[in-house]
Amino acid sequence: MDSRTMIASLPCLALVIVTLGYLGLCVVSPFGRCRACHATGRTRSRLGRIRRDCRHCAGTGLRLRVGRHVINHLHDEYEAAKR
Repeated sequence: MDSRTMIASLPCLALVIVTLGYLGLCVVSPFGRCRACHATGRTRSRLGRIRRDCRHCAGTGLRLRVGRHVINHLHDEYEAAKR
């Protein structure tokens, strides 16, 4: 391999490492902080006075990560194919 090929393959290798690291994080810690309520579980109504449960996280302050959604979908497809 010459140096140009090595330099061209570095961004691809970095992308693979970052992706696998994120999927590993999703396996170990499937829930992240809710961005809508800043992990408090409560949001203000449109009028600004009434505090209600966050509809994005159902008042828990946690949400399922996007990567975990992907893992769950792939697992469900695999289980469906085995039937």
